[in-house]
Amino acid sequence: MEIKVLKNIMLANQQIADDNRKAFDEKGITVVNIMASPGAGKTSTIIKVIDALKGKVGMGVIEGDIASSIDAEKVDALGIPVIQINTGGGCHLDANMIKTVMPDLNIDNNSIVFIENVGNLVCPSTFDLGESIKMVIASVPEGHDKPFKYTSMFEAADVIILNKTDLVPYIDFDKEMFYTGVQALSQKAVIIEISCKTGEGIDSLVEWLMKKHNKIG
Repeated sequence: MEIKVLKNIMLANQQIADDNRKAFDEKGITVVNIMASPGAGKTSTIIKVIDALKGKVGMGVIEGDIASSIDAEKVDALGIPVIQINTGGGCHLDANMIKTVMPDLNIDNNSIVFIENVGNLVCPSTFDLGESIKMVIASVPEGHDKPFKYTSMFEAADVIILNKTDLVPYIDFDKEMFYTGVQALSQKAVIIEISCKTGEGIDSLVEWLMKKHNKIG
């Protein structure tokens, strides 16, 4: 019975996600589902990308958290449309949540929407939101073994951001092992190294993102 219920939930979510994706594609909107563990740098990465793209392309942000609006307030201060979703204990966003809030985001066609999913390396990978791009952020302090421990997350990713690379000299991080783990799970995923603190690699991330957006928009 529990298995049947779970299948029904996943099927319903997928149907809504497919509808979301069709609606986004018709409007040329690129939706980036950003997934990571707490503290990996999701909000910092979004803010760096917004700073680089402001005035060049329309943008909006959907912030997913269990509670609070701290991250949404940071985005709002930049003058970017932002919607907060508090899950009240839920470990991920789902397609219906995105469908519900998108009209209130009030963005133009051919824009980019960043969805900051709930901090978690398990549940978010299972729930399709209708996104164009699945972005996974891993950070150096978390260790090089994340791809080996959270396989479904890294398998699903279109792009993997290795953040906080400025800390590599100070932390026992085996970059070769990290890359090996990612490549064993996915041949499609692009890995981009960045540091939100120094700005290193942000240009490469923005360039990759805009190439993807221009194909959709």
